[in-house]
Amino acid sequence: MGFSFQCQASCSKSHARAGVFHTPHGIVETPRFMPVGTLATIKGITPKQLASASAQMILANTYHLHLQPGEDIIRDAGGLHSFMAWDNPILTDSGGFQVFSLSELRKISEEGVTFRSPRDGRIIEITPEKSIQIQNALGADVIMAFDECPPSDASKEEVAAATARTYRWLTRCVEAHQRPSEQALFGIVQGGIHLNLRSQAVADLIALDLPGYAIGGVSVGEAPELINAIVRHTAPLLPANKPRYLMGVGTYKEMVQAIASGIDLFDCVIPTRFGRHGTALVQGERINLKNAQYKRDYEPLDTTCPCYCCQNFSRAYLNHLVRSREMLGYILLSLHNITELIRFTQQIRQAIFNDTFTRDFGSWLVDA
Repeated sequence: MGFSFQCQASCSKSHARAGVFHTPHGIVETPRFMPVGTLATIKGITPKQLASASAQMILANTYHLHLQPGEDIIRDAGGLHSFMAWDNPILTDSGGFQVFSLSELRKISEEGVTFRSPRDGRIIEITPEKSIQIQNALGADVIMAFDECPPSDASKEEVAAATARTYRWLTRCVEAHQRPSEQALFGIVQGGIHLNLRSQAVADLIALDLPGYAIGGVSVGEAPELINAIVRHTAPLLPANKPRYLMGVGTYKEMVQAIASGIDLFDCVIPTRFGRHGTALVQGERINLKNAQYKRDYEPLDTTCPCYCCQNFSRAYLNHLVRSREMLGYILLSLHNITELIRFTQQIRQAIFNDTFTRDFGSWLVDA
């Protein structure tokens, strides 16, 4: 089975849409939050727990898996799905963001990026061809083009040069891709805060007729209102018959506003990162379980949540675990947070079918 996207319902008062993305390892019902499993694991969460959270597609990272354990080991294990015992869709990031975030370690040229491994100090070169070669070996359903992600404080000239190079690298990624029937290659729209650059990037990318498109460079330090302006401008320009993915975004408000612009897929490390710091996401709010007010709170985190944490444990117990630095506390909070953000996008999906999206989630759109 190949790849296809169908829009099943749309909002009459915004660009929000509900659809289904077909992949070789199953469907992804959109809009959808995707948990991040950088090193082929969602930190502290088993695949069975992920399934219980209604996760459909998850992420892994090309850069980190190349460094450890190496793509050859994963390929010889049968690919990522077999290696991590996850039978549903997987997306791999190209590694571009990680390479460019290590600014003191890397050198960019037209050929690619050379950097010093933070693990053992060896010199590593990743080119567009190498990124695709690694991702072909990893075997994810969706793979990302290698792109140059300029920092938020870059000049317009620097952003324009990076955006043009991203396109040239994309054409090399397309040429290098050896498994197009099994792996969908998504292009990434760059352009920083400059809407004319974003428009040109979209025009260049859609001319290549790729299976899907992502908006990148919007979680690298910009203010939320700038992120929203970029997405609101860019998303409707992307093809309606292809999935649209907003990279690295996963707060309630950012997702609602992006969905209103027509975005389908999201990823973010927030659920597990918050969980490891004792923070729970509950119906749009953040709760710090370290606080003393929860010591004798015998209610669950959320009485409406179906997750294992909420169905079995009290806030008092979670407070005890977190204050005692017990691993179970971080696991339970991470599981709840993942469930919460997936439920949130599922609720938005249902509201789109009911054509009540702007009414039900209007409080998140007030300054959109």
